[in-house]
Amino acid sequence: MMEALDRLLAEARAELGAAADRAAVEAVRVKVLGKKGSLSGLLAGLRDLAPEERKAFGARANQAKAEIEGLIASRLTAVERSALEAELGRERLDVTLPGRRVAPTGHRHPVVQTLDDIVEIFARMGFEVVRGPEIELDYYNFEALNQPPGHPARDMQDTFYVDAEPLGDRQPASPVLLRSHTSPVQIRTMLRQPPPVRIVSPGRVYRRDDDPTHSPTFHQIEALYVDKRVSMGDLKWTIEQFVQAFFGKTFRIRLRPSFFPFVQPGAEVDMTCTLCGGKGCRTCKGTGFIEVLGAGMVHPQVLRNVGYDPEEVSGFAFGLGVDRFAMLRYGLDDLRQFFANDLRFLESF
Repeated sequence: MMEALDRLLAEARAELGAAADRAAVEAVRVKVLGKKGSLSGLLAGLRDLAPEERKAFGARANQAKAEIEGLIASRLTAVERSALEAELGRERLDVTLPGRRVAPTGHRHPVVQTLDDIVEIFARMGFEVVRGPEIELDYYNFEALNQPPGHPARDMQDTFYVDAEPLGDRQPASPVLLRSHTSPVQIRTMLRQPPPVRIVSPGRVYRRDDDPTHSPTFHQIEALYVDKRVSMGDLKWTIEQFVQAFFGKTFRIRLRPSFFPFVQPGAEVDMTCTLCGGKGCRTCKGTGFIEVLGAGMVHPQVLRNVGYDPEEVSGFAFGLGVDRFAMLRYGLDDLRQFFANDLRFLESF
């Protein structure tokens, strides 16, 4: 049996030496050291040996097993190293090559940044953000806002009309158009709920304008507050707090009488010129102020149109062009740069 054990050990050395990969090494291990392997077969014959021979053979078998296990571990290390070297030989890595350039990440458009900042300010002041459809009915866009057909104020908001298809046998209740302001959201909100109402309505609007300070499509945000005993003082304080939160505490505002059909009284709101800081320059025509938004107390007829009693409640409303505020924030002189899709311009923000 000692001779058989020596042959087994020699065969194991030879087969492990010829094993070219991990699978071949594992096959030798199972063949020799497995439960039904060669070594187990030899150990089964121990019962036929005399006690002294059994002891000597057992000790030798343990030595052979330990040697084979060492050979297996050594061969596994060798074949894995060989496989790694072969792989490195196929795919050479030049550590002197420059790294791959990481693609630049995107960021918010400057107009979107400005809109988000404005909405955040009003949200902190307790205004709810409400959005509405961009394709509107003439009723919500004009008539409910005290601008019946033929009203001259419509000319200032000349917009784009849509050929609306009938919905089954139902015709649209009024002409369909691209909204010229976000005021229809105010009408829809007041028709949906009783006072108090305190909302801001941001979104995209459309008018037939195209020059350095106007675009056929632009972004607007309007604020509305309706409750008992709302006054012009509340309006001025709210606008002043907003302007100072957006531009800084040094900026002041002033109100000038103006006409808007949906407010009474109405006012144009000016603020400290962003270029000269109020000292007077060409942009502000030496006044130190620039016009930034329109405002006023909600017209009693508008309140009646939504079912509110103007004897019981009052309110204020104002609207501003987000794109114009972005121009003032970044010191631009042409609104159209925001929509030219020039990456060189957009990446500068």
